[in-house]
Formats: sequence, C-alpha cells, structure tokens
Amino acid sequence: MPRRGILVTTFDEQIPFSGFLTREDFLVLERQTPDSLGARTIVLAYDVVAGLKITEVVRAKTFQAVGFQGAFSKR
Repeated sequence: MPRRGILVTTFDEQIPFSGFLTREDFLVLERQTPDSLGARTIVLAYDVVAGLKITEVVRAKTFQAVGFQGAFSKR
C-alpha cells in the first residue's frame, strides 16, 4: 500500500501526507511540507477520518486482500 495520499477529515479538512504511523486509537500523519501554521505532523483519532484519497496507482488485489470485493475497470 502506498504511504502517500490525502486524508479527508469530518471537519472538512484535506490533509496531504507522505507517511503515517498507526496505533489502536490514533493515526499520525507526516506532511512533506508544513501547513499554513508550520505543522508537519498531525495526530488524529480515527473517528474524525471521513475518507482517504490515494494519489498513486493501487491494484485491486491490494484491496481484495483486506476484504473488498469487485474489480476495477480496465484502462
């Protein structure tokens, strides 16, 4: 799974990240560049995560391995 993407929060913020760490109750995101306040690292509870945008190509098999079903269309 790629380590880069954009996390969408329940408070309508989109956070681009270049790496992450996980824990049972929290997610730590690392930004490549600081945000407007100078922050490079963000710690979030999972309940504020609304979505994940993946900016790299990921094969369907990666998602199927964790329980997703179906197929992507051929390009």
